[in-house]
Amino acid sequence: MKKVYLDNAATTPLADEVISEMISAMKNFGNPSSTHSYGQEAKILIENVRRKVADYLHVTPAEIIFTSCGTESNNMIIKSCVRNLGVQRIITSPIEHKCVAETITEMKTRKNIEVVYLRPDKKGDVNIAQLEELLKSSEAKTLVSLMHANNEIGNLIDIKKVAEICKENGALFHSDTVQSMAHLPLDFSEIPLDFASCSAHKFHGPKGSGFAFIRKSSGLKSLITGGPQERSLRAGTENVAGIVGLGKAMELSMDHLTEYATQIQGIKDYAIEMITNAVPGVKFNGRSAEGEGSLYTVLSVLLPFKDSMIGMKLDMKGIAVSQGSACSSGASKPSMVMLMLLNDDELNSTTPLRVSFSHLTTRDEIDYFTEVLKGIAEAHKIENVNS
Repeated sequence: MKKVYLDNAATTPLADEVISEMISAMKNFGNPSSTHSYGQEAKILIENVRRKVADYLHVTPAEIIFTSCGTESNNMIIKSCVRNLGVQRIITSPIEHKCVAETITEMKTRKNIEVVYLRPDKKGDVNIAQLEELLKSSEAKTLVSLMHANNEIGNLIDIKKVAEICKENGALFHSDTVQSMAHLPLDFSEIPLDFASCSAHKFHGPKGSGFAFIRKSSGLKSLITGGPQERSLRAGTENVAGIVGLGKAMELSMDHLTEYATQIQGIKDYAIEMITNAVPGVKFNGRSAEGEGSLYTVLSVLLPFKDSMIGMKLDMKGIAVSQGSACSSGASKPSMVMLMLLNDDELNSTTPLRVSFSHLTTRDEIDYFTEVLKGIAEAHKIENVNS
């Protein structure tokens, strides 16, 4: 059976070069905190990656804190802002990743933090003018948390503009950059945000390895205590092989950034054309079918029929896609993103599908996917006629 992987927003295949680097790093068994040569050799591996990542983002190495993933990074940043930096109010949106949304809800419940939501419009864009008004209307110490690229519909915020508005109004700005890191050029010397997050497995690196960018002037403190690792911001013995894998994956992605972006955008455009031809009445959510304002790796499809089993049907044909974000793909109810974008009639009569691409995706794979999708759509049409 033909196998087609179109769920790269959930995770990406490990690059061969990354695997080789990680295997080599695994042979160095020293504890990076040990002062002898075994430990210092492992420490050098970590610090080389830290410098490399810092160079890509135009920040200092001390501002890169290695974690297990974007979820841990987002939790650490948001919780420490409330517990240690005196944040009294958080401004966010209802379409953030669950690790951000649930952490903010926890801070509201446990720490009585005021939470204000920027309601997105029908395209999925948050109102930046509303954000500016909210920041001017209160003197409460505020954290703004808005993701750079939405993980379901691919919409991009103007991250530099938001960062500048926050800085002008004395607010802290955190952005979940898990979907955009190593896919878009990010210069944090030009974008004055305070915090950002990364997961290596979104750009062909290993799962279980990520980092938090923490502006050194922020004063953020550790949530995990017990050792001085990671500038005393994240205690625990470092995942040396995972960090090395992250570094190699980021190097490959950044070295081929323009090439991969052009290639993947071409695949996405082709997918839009083929899906449109295969399924009459199909629509695309948010700005995912638009070149501007959308991440080139993500396409959010709205099929004109209801089929809660479509993910399984495609999987039985060897095709991997998602009906939402990976963190909620097993849920039976619509995601918060779809609830914000679709009306009741659409929710009851359509099926969302997230198709996401990498530089490994081919036109032949898109052809096979749309052929299978066309068959499913035609079966629904026949079923509706018979009923």
